[in-house]
Amino acid sequence: MKLVVCFWVCLAFVSQVFSQQLTTFWYENIAKQGVAPYNTQGSAYKVYRNVKDFGAKGDGVTDDTAAINAAISNGSRCAPGAPGIGCQSSTTSPAVVYFPTGTYLISSPIVLYYMTNLVGNFHSMPTLKASTAFPSDAIAMVDGDQYTSANPTYGTTNVFYRQIRNLLFDMTSAPAKNLVRGIHWPTAQATSLQNLVFKMSTASGNQHVGVFIENGSGGFLNDLVFYGGNQGMNVGSQQFTSRNLTFYNSATAIYQVWDWSWTYIGLSINNCGVGLDMSNGGSTGQLVESVVILDSTFTNVPIGISTSHTISTTTTAGSLAIENTVFNNVPVIVKGPTGTTLAGSTGTVYEGAWVQGNRYIPDGPTHVETSVSSFSRPASMVTGSLKNYYFRSKPQYENVASTNFASVRTGGAKGDGVTDDTVAIQAVINSATAAGKIVYFDSGIYRITATLNIGPGARIVGEAYPVILASGSLWNNIAHPVPVVRVGAASGQSGVVEWSDMVVSTQGAMAGAVLIQWNLASPATTPSGMWDVHTRVGGFKGSNLQTTQCSITGIQPNANCIAAWQSILIGNIASGLYMENNWLWTADHDLDDVENNNTRISVYSGRGISVESTVGNIWLVGTAVEHHDLYQYQLYGTKNVFMGFIQTETPYYQPTPSAVQPFAPLAGRNDPDFANFCKGKTATCNMAWGLRVLNSTNALIYGAGLYSFFNNYDTTCSNHTTNVYNEYCQTQIFGIDEGGSTAYSGSTVFTYGLNTAGSVSMIDWLGSSIAAQSANTNVFVSSVIRFVTKTPG
Repeated sequence: MKLVVCFWVCLAFVSQVFSQQLTTFWYENIAKQGVAPYNTQGSAYKVYRNVKDFGAKGDGVTDDTAAINAAISNGSRCAPGAPGIGCQSSTTSPAVVYFPTGTYLISSPIVLYYMTNLVGNFHSMPTLKASTAFPSDAIAMVDGDQYTSANPTYGTTNVFYRQIRNLLFDMTSAPAKNLVRGIHWPTAQATSLQNLVFKMSTASGNQHVGVFIENGSGGFLNDLVFYGGNQGMNVGSQQFTSRNLTFYNSATAIYQVWDWSWTYIGLSINNCGVGLDMSNGGSTGQLVESVVILDSTFTNVPIGISTSHTISTTTTAGSLAIENTVFNNVPVIVKGPTGTTLAGSTGTVYEGAWVQGNRYIPDGPTHVETSVSSFSRPASMVTGSLKNYYFRSKPQYENVASTNFASVRTGGAKGDGVTDDTVAIQAVINSATAAGKIVYFDSGIYRITATLNIGPGARIVGEAYPVILASGSLWNNIAHPVPVVRVGAASGQSGVVEWSDMVVSTQGAMAGAVLIQWNLASPATTPSGMWDVHTRVGGFKGSNLQTTQCSITGIQPNANCIAAWQSILIGNIASGLYMENNWLWTADHDLDDVENNNTRISVYSGRGISVESTVGNIWLVGTAVEHHDLYQYQLYGTKNVFMGFIQTETPYYQPTPSAVQPFAPLAGRNDPDFANFCKGKTATCNMAWGLRVLNSTNALIYGAGLYSFFNNYDTTCSNHTTNVYNEYCQTQIFGIDEGGSTAYSGSTVFTYGLNTAGSVSMIDWLGSSIAAQSANTNVFVSSVIRFVTKTPG
């Protein structure tokens, strides 16, 4: 591997750029008024904590470990403890731990608590510096899920609502021979790492690692830069979306330990020995099931991607798709277990698309290692000469002064979960938008009793996931759905809205609640955006949809737990919407059931997200939709929709009750026609679809995990034992123009990296199964690396 002087030059350039910018960040100066209304400390509990207020010096000499840990642990919080004993999860103690500019010396791990965000000054990125005595047996400088026994404190698939952003991790003072990691991050949905830099040893044989993930069900990573190290990232999780990751001079940029599927967008790998190593387990025991790479660049990398896949394999393990990626001076693009699978050159090679795994075009499967045609990308969704897809990171408003933010609490809203804040919030949204200010939701739970309207030009940002809580009779009628938050007037408006870091929820029986209805038309060149905006139905303090109200006993839906009509509806008059890292969750367990550790609950919601925009140009980047009764994702009458990575789970209680209880399908809403589609089929046909595509063109899917684990809370249908591959939880999960009594046609779907669990059929097209899980078995999921309804172009 060639180590180049550019390493230090690049660092110097980055520092110079930062020093030329503003030195203050609005969040440091804004009034700290966030509340946690259900915390046992009441008004004494502080959401915001500045590490310097707890004694941290940030001078690069003083050991700041204890002070930073004190800032995190202060107050009544969900502290780590032995699994089954300590707190497993909680929404009642959110915290933002802020780092002003400085260098913070770390001698042992910083231990994160549940629902904690670490945020640094955007303009002059604070540095967390490992001391020369940082212990070699410590798991990481920042430990996102502390091991207090054989397992992490918080169940890794239940670690939600957390972020780390705007920090530099410096490991160069720690001995190169020691295993020193920047972040330990086994986490799940509604989590993110953003705008981080990792500076590691460049000594030959060093053992430094930037990001370590060994488990979980993520998640989102973006705008990360890695210098040096043995491995920039050492990662394994059920699924993840990663975007805009840059590596310089690492022995291995990414070591993929395992996954069900992982989507990498915009990788930039430079002067590394290996770009992506997904060979773990060898050809007879592969642990990496599926990887999708797009819009990336590998430069001066001897081996681009190392795999254990062989053309003779009897499973789909090691499935890989590469599209629209530049290989510059990469002699071996893909290396298999016996040698070069795809050769490169010493010059520039542009590889349109290449796949290994099972392919359907649309018939199949055919097991391949081959070049294929790229998907035809709509001109309205791409930028630049290479036609990369449009992407945009969450705005942090770094160049806006704190005086240009309008706080909803300053405007009279209480956020106490009791007061009706409707009028106060609407007034702040209207006045701030008219004045060109940014609406700031201080941490809190904001109860509303009428629809909130967000018009064009609005910019909204939350602190520590504040909750909009729909409450009252307006949303009780299942026959009369009403939006909780409406973006754009019912009659239609045009313009741009930006919205980030919030949760929209319901309180009690809200059978007619549409949590977010998006009516706004925005241009594809400057689309509107929702970043880290989530919907959550039940399972938290204040929802009145917890263990005492919504136990899993009984076979008929509890009327008091019919809690939402739909999570998100993107209407036919909408267009130009970019969504990133959004989780639409109907709770399967109680996050605030501390004593009994995440007790299962049965909460009912009708529909997940429906995209009905006739113009289209919709981006769904790193999104997940879970536990809605009829479907999770549905595209109807739309076009030009980017999806990657998408993840779903079928409700755990189905098929008892079935998908049509309590929400009877409505033909006028293009709901699934289970009565006709499931005639003569088993009860497991009457279960929620993961993804439906109806009368829609250019559905572009770059990684999907559609999962069904339960039948009436029993996992026997998805359990795998030696030589037994069980996948019979439900009959079907992904439908294209599958119809019923209504005829749909003409949909064009282009897919890389489809992965399903628990479904007998992986793809149903025009009412018939065309891809069976039994023909595409992998390690745990079933995988199809490429599926198209017609030849691209």
